[in-house]
Amino acid sequence: MDILRILLSILLPPLGVFLQVGIGPQFWINILLTLLGYIPGIVHAVYIIAKR
Repeated sequence: MDILRILLSILLPPLGVFLQVGIGPQFWINILLTLLGYIPGIVHAVYIIAKR
C-alpha cells in the first residue's frame, strides 16, 4: 500500500499525505509546500509516508 501512496504523492502530494495521516497539521503543511513549489511538496509527502 505504501508504494501506491508514494506514486500518488508524486502526482498529487497532498493526496498521499491525506491517505497516510488524514486532515491534520501535516496535510496543511504539505498543501502550503506544494503551493510554494511542487518539489518541496513531493519531498515532504514521501518523507511523511516513509516515516510512518
